[in-house]
Amino acid sequence: MAQIELLAPAGDMEKLETALDFGADAVYVGGAEFGLRAQAGNFDLEALRRAGALCRERGRRLYLTLNAFLRQEELPRLQDFLEELRPLELDAYIVSDPGVLALVRTIDPEREIHLSTQANTTNAAAVAFWRQAGVRRVNLARELSLEEIRQLAAATDVELEVFVHGAMCVAWSGRCLISSALTGRSANRGNCAQPCRWSWTLQETTRPGEHFTLEEDARGSYLFNSRDLRLLEHLPQLLACGVKSLKIEGRMKSRYYVAAVTRVYRAAIDAWRREPENWRCDPLWLEELDKVSHRPYDSGFLFPRPDAATETVSSRYLRSCDFVGVVLQVDDAGGLVEGRNRFLAGETLELIGPAMRTSAFRVEAMTAADGRPLTAAHAGYRVRMALPAGARPGDLLRRPAAGG
Repeated sequence: MAQIELLAPAGDMEKLETALDFGADAVYVGGAEFGLRAQAGNFDLEALRRAGALCRERGRRLYLTLNAFLRQEELPRLQDFLEELRPLELDAYIVSDPGVLALVRTIDPEREIHLSTQANTTNAAAVAFWRQAGVRRVNLARELSLEEIRQLAAATDVELEVFVHGAMCVAWSGRCLISSALTGRSANRGNCAQPCRWSWTLQETTRPGEHFTLEEDARGSYLFNSRDLRLLEHLPQLLACGVKSLKIEGRMKSRYYVAAVTRVYRAAIDAWRREPENWRCDPLWLEELDKVSHRPYDSGFLFPRPDAATETVSSRYLRSCDFVGVVLQVDDAGGLVEGRNRFLAGETLELIGPAMRTSAFRVEAMTAADGRPLTAAHAGYRVRMALPAGARPGDLLRRPAAGG
């Protein structure tokens, strides 16, 4: 059976390590320039060196996003940047701009090239064009249905990649101009202000000043607001098409998001590989995805319907759990935990680890590094406390969110 790649996001080194710990076969990261997440932590050259070495050591793959659309005056800087990247252990570049692709082929010709979803690839003829240009893998446009993916895959032997989870954009394959028009921040250059998530009203042009809300909601209407993608239930159909890589969106998301989502899709893929004929979507996996901060889930355009992917009621996130800590060390006396949110002695937390390892436990007592007893841990605190059996460094702690 062909290897199926689970591709996870990493906004910084901490999240990269978490993605690897929780089951990613490959991670994608952004450099200091030319990616589409300007507000993510991103990686400078030294961090890219360390990331490449870590991925190589663990037998995983590392992809660097260079998928911004460049202006003419930026090309010399890109040339210099590519020269700086040449010695690094990077498995592929992810590109959108044909000019960027051409420069990579000239300056770093041995590097594998993957095509971003931003290139809007929707048919086999386009895949063939990109293959002739030197592309090894194509991330298909998110607007394709399952049947369209099946037909396209049957007509090419180029590696195909699809997004299976995370935020979606109102625009065609994410190529949006609303942010540029309203705020001067370009989505196509990594600095989207997400105005599609704002509340909007509709005005009829022949009656100036008269507004009509699109929903019976005093907050207005979220006409452009997309739901979040979740294709977990449909993995067998996607894999039967011959899709090579399943990609999780979220370089701007939290370490907890990376861990929780990656481990669920890891478990689902592994279950499919063991018994593809008997695969079923475990309700526990869906419960776990509901414990991650998200907008209402949707299958996107995989099964076309008129209201696909749009959430018109609200742009608020649903959140049932808070991420409160990271396990740094484990020993016979307990463990050392770094707080990421406030939690209290006496409350019940849940520890999550790779392979769907989950344990609820009560925080009986906590002490500071100098031995002082604590009644509360706050973000940044390092505390010693008892942990469930089997706890390991890199495990995360969560608790039910207030009102969740």
